[in-house]
Amino acid sequence: MTYEDLVPVIRKLAIEAGAKIMEIYNSDDFDVKVKSDDSPVTEADEAADALISAGLRAAFPDMMLVTEEQAASHKERGDTFLIVDPLDGTKEFIHRRGDFTVNIALVEKGVPTRGVVYAPARQRMFFTLADGSAVEETGAFDPQIIGETRPIRVADSDNSALMVVASKSHRDQATDDYIGKYSVKDSKSAGSSLKFCLVATGEADLYPRVGRTMEWDTAAGHAVLAGAGGEVVRFDDHSPLKYGKEGYANPFFIAYAPAVELKEA
Repeated sequence: MTYEDLVPVIRKLAIEAGAKIMEIYNSDDFDVKVKSDDSPVTEADEAADALISAGLRAAFPDMMLVTEEQAASHKERGDTFLIVDPLDGTKEFIHRRGDFTVNIALVEKGVPTRGVVYAPARQRMFFTLADGSAVEETGAFDPQIIGETRPIRVADSDNSALMVVASKSHRDQATDDYIGKYSVKDSKSAGSSLKFCLVATGEADLYPRVGRTMEWDTAAGHAVLAGAGGEVVRFDDHSPLKYGKEGYANPFFIAYAPAVELKEA
């Protein structure tokens, strides 16, 4: 598998999954179930997962695949794999707030190196090119043809006036306490992996996450942010956030533009 082979496939599958999700999102009603970890899952999660998984397995049959909606895949371990969250931000989807994304990423030696984040309700799509740089695509989102793209780059942050983005559904006092260590010009809330992309485009400088996430929640956004010059580190010791961990659970983390002067936890 080459990056030139990978990028068009994951982009195409993200768009096709987004179309399926929007069909259900725009319907009069849809089923919501509760998984064993008490998180919600909808028919849109399941339909998008089936579409993406089939497409990835057909295109890259020898590549290990980890996906949120297939618990059996969580038992596999490796340092190089494809990882999928077919609908990140299920709560945003259920409440029809629009901040949900399709996430597909490649992890190599514990590092997300390529990825796509597609927000179909927001009509925004971010992905890494074969060379690893990150772009935002605008236009019709034709699955077969990449439309007009623009390179994206993190901000040259002003530490006296930072823009902070935080979780819409999971913001808590610990997050606010940490944000309070910085000189903040303004803050905004966003759902799903869009927060990584807002840092990647320079629309925000800092995204601290003091709460539970899984690797499929973060890998694609992490790849896009890295391709735009950003970084993601552990909250406790500021070491790089690694992937392929047992159980695929993340520690707390900070995503940021490198010009930000990070504060201790």
